[in-house]
Amino acid sequence: MNLQVVHAYLFGSVKYIDLLSILMLLDIITGVLKAVKNKSLRSRTAWYGYARKIGVFVAIIAVNIIDVIMGLGGAVVYTTVLFYIANETLSVVENLSELGVKVPQIVMDKLHVMQNDKGDEGK
Repeated sequence: MNLQVVHAYLFGSVKYIDLLSILMLLDIITGVLKAVKNKSLRSRTAWYGYARKIGVFVAIIAVNIIDVIMGLGGAVVYTTVLFYIANETLSVVENLSELGVKVPQIVMDKLHVMQNDKGDEGK
């Protein structure tokens, strides 16, 4: 079966899947580098991370199917993909920052706010 046919069937006309895939790859690479630097590389943790990334694609496929069935013209699936792109971008920037790459202060401030919000969720 042609790869384009599979892509069209699963993702329809969803845009930015390629960008999301590249960002996920960059997140994996920078995450592994960060773990090596911090001497905290664990295979189990890495596998959970990979499984979450696969889960993102499963969620996008499910949202695409719902979008098509409800005739929403891609609005929900585009929003979902853009959300995951933003999430992956922030993760890559955070990893780069922890690797010592200089990141603009305003970006770091936003990352700290988001990290504090994540910490409050568990309480």
